[in-house]
Amino acid sequence: METTVIDVPESERFEIRDGDRVLGLAAYQRRGDTFVFHHTEVDPDAGQSGLGSTLVRAALDEVRSRGGSVVASCSFVAGWIERHPDYSDLVADRDV
Repeated sequence: METTVIDVPESERFEIRDGDRVLGLAAYQRRGDTFVFHHTEVDPDAGQSGLGSTLVRAALDEVRSRGGSVVASCSFVAGWIERHPDYSDLVADRDV
């Protein structure tokens, strides 16, 4: 399985895909340069572990490349950032 992560701004989410098949998503609301991640899910039948981590890492890397910041209202994204402190610089003030 060769996965890719893409931003789908019209749906306000990043998707992890295998070809055309959507395996998971990280939904966000955009507030200027801040991405408020509020929901993450991965298809449990996708047959590969670590998809959620791959999805979140790629989404956060994209936010960083755009000079943006993140509010992690989603517990999965918040926990991932907590386990990967090199991404904590992306965390914005929650009043955004």
